[in-house]
Amino acid sequence: MSAESMQDLFVEQLRDVYNAENQIVKALPKMVRTASSEELRNAFEEHLEQTKGQVERLEEVFQQLGLRARGTKCAGMEGLIEEAKEMMSEDYEESVMDAALIAAAQKVEHYEIAIYGTLRTWARRLGHDDVAELLQETLNEEGEADQKLTEIAESMVNVEAAETAR
Repeated sequence: MSAESMQDLFVEQLRDVYNAENQIVKALPKMVRTASSEELRNAFEEHLEQTKGQVERLEEVFQQLGLRARGTKCAGMEGLIEEAKEMMSEDYEESVMDAALIAAAQKVEHYEIAIYGTLRTWARRLGHDDVAELLQETLNEEGEADQKLTEIAESMVNVEAAETAR
């Protein structure tokens, strides 16, 4: 798609993030199965359900804009997920694998935080205030997920993983 206007660019990026979220829905179950920490598994399971809700929220955004919900390939997310798959194929000690999973998940969260912040700002600028509110909800959830991963990493996973180096 050739973006001729800010509105076109906005829609193009909505389609990109819609695809990204759907890629995450497919990738998270393997991360759940790979994690050894129960707390981390629970965080991934919770975020999987949250991500499904974010997909539905994006579908509502498309509906409010009078558009069909469809994605365009998000190469950025595809790359991040491919990196995570490569890490999961390594033969790491359990706690080290959990640390790697958190790192991979936080890369994804930061990517999402960047795009949702941008989309929210563009929605406001374009006069789509209701859409901006929906995007802000998702932005808040992504920030909370990132914070939860940081807490899990700092309180236990990184501590346990560092012990394997000794």
